[in-house]
Parts: sequence; structure tokens; C-alpha cells
Amino acid sequence: MSTVTVVAKIIAKSDAIEAVKKELLKMLAATLQEEGYMEYRLHQDNENPAVFVFYENWKNPACLEQHMNSPHFQAYVAAVGDLITDKAVHQLTEIR
Repeated sequence: MSTVTVVAKIIAKSDAIEAVKKELLKMLAATLQEEGYMEYRLHQDNENPAVFVFYENWKNPACLEQHMNSPHFQAYVAAVGDLITDKAVHQLTEIR
């Protein structure tokens, strides 16, 4: 199986930016303890602090699926459900 790259964009409600950021950082810390992640980076937009972007690399699709089913990821999803306005997740395969 090949490496999977994920680019995920989360947009927080304007009055929930810090709450969303706190939950993202909690999830990030737990994710860095998982086997299977190769790169897991969280970014915040310089001009619009409500926009967060993850850049992730996983060893294979099974590792990504394990992450998405993990208790800490599920806790994050539940915690931010009413705090975000939009999200987009792209699973990518490098073609070069």
C-alpha cells in the first residue's frame, strides 16, 4: 500500500477560534503518539485566524483509517461539531 497524504481545511466560527484551536492541539498531541503517521502538521491562516489547515502523511490507508477511528479523533469531531462552519478533507496520492 502506498503513502496517503491528507490536506484538511477547517473553518471555525468567529467566536470559537480559540476553542477549536485548543481541540485541534489536543488531537495533534495524541496523534503524534500513533503508529503510522509520518507527518502531521497544523497551520493557522495568517490573514484569517478562523482557518486551520492540516498537512498529513500516513504510511498507508489503513493507518489513516485507524487514526480516524481513534478515540482522540472521535472526541475532536464531537467537540468541534457546533464550533465550525466548514471543513474539507482531501486524501491524495503523490503521482510524480
